Amino acid sequence: MDILFVHNNFPAQFVHLAPALRARGHRVVAIADKVARGLPGVPMGKYEAKHVRPGELRHTHRFQTHVERGLAAAVVARKLAAEGFRPDLIFGHVGWGETLFMKDVWADARVALYAEFYYAGRGLDVGFDPTLNEGGPEMEMLVRARNASFALAMAQTDFALAPTEFQRSVFPPCFRDRIVVQHDGVDCDALGPREDASFALTDGRVLTRADEVVTYVNRHLEPMRGVHIFLRALPKVLAARPNAQVVMIGADSGKQYGPSAPKGKTWKQVFLDEVGDALDLSRVHFVGALQRQRFLDALAVSKAHVYLTFPFPLSWSLVDAMAMGCAIIASNTPPVVEAIRQRENGVLVDFFDHGALADAIVAALADPQAMAPLRVQARRDAQARYDLKTVCLPRLIDLTESWARA
Repeated sequence: MDILFVHNNFPAQFVHLAPALRARGHRVVAIADKVARGLPGVPMGKYEAKHVRPGELRHTHRFQTHVERGLAAAVVARKLAAEGFRPDLIFGHVGWGETLFMKDVWADARVALYAEFYYAGRGLDVGFDPTLNEGGPEMEMLVRARNASFALAMAQTDFALAPTEFQRSVFPPCFRDRIVVQHDGVDCDALGPREDASFALTDGRVLTRADEVVTYVNRHLEPMRGVHIFLRALPKVLAARPNAQVVMIGADSGKQYGPSAPKGKTWKQVFLDEVGDALDLSRVHFVGALQRQRFLDALAVSKAHVYLTFPFPLSWSLVDAMAMGCAIIASNTPPVVEAIRQRENGVLVDFFDHGALADAIVAALADPQAMAPLRVQARRDAQARYDLKTVCLPRLIDLTESWARA
């Protein structure tokens, strides 16, 4: 069959699925932004979308941007059609607008979407943390307008895929019946505990499994993934455990999924200023964004791994931590509780209770043997639910092929 992937950053979520389908004899083609890296053996048509200037009504700016991207992707699609390409299935992402006009090129093609998220004006990524000034009712309307291209794309799709039940649940009921749940998966064979693991800090010190290492991952060091809660917990942790070392993984670039930091500052600066001298920065190591092997090395030496999140798409890093057999302490929020069960494969704490978070970290460091069964179960659960080779990829292949044949 002929399968077309459409994603501005291809291969993105299709990094395993696309080559697996090609290996099964299907013709796989991609449409992507000009900066996408692509995959060996997968022909890729590149587009360049026009830059859209924000209008007076900022509520429509994102929709304009997505329409421009969809129009640019359709230009590439027409060229493929002129060359005789007729996809049995077009597989794209709900969030970028690139599939909006695919059926105007190939009216008979089935379309599948990766249904990653549908925004809400309160209680999810916006309006969850009452301490952040996010704009009130005006922001709620802005967020509602943000979904315009998502709704248009979903209205045209035949099939859709969400990686978790939570992510499926945030879509309007009229769309949920076409969304199946299947996680992307991680290669559990390549992950797992390593007794000889080490992680080198920039000052030359090397951490090993003998050290009391607390790890924390947040791509942009922002409140969406709880950087403020974690930093508020650390003074109590460091006071109780004088040998603890904290490794904070993530960029301090000013980018974010959630609300912007005050002008001229990053969220890291804002919350470091808040905790001030109470935090011993000689034992808190901001290591920035890491290459994957360095990231795994950090998880391998961790005695307590912290994962916090608003109700937002579940980070792959949590599944990685489960597969690595980490002692996980996580927020009791909807995306997390699908993966982490209290005192079975991790410890759950209220997202906002930094005191309870500190106590859980201290307890994990003080009694690592008590966390050992949770570590083992976390890895077992990762293998049973999220293993790429035995669980996730076979199901994704079956789904894609069945959709293409539909």
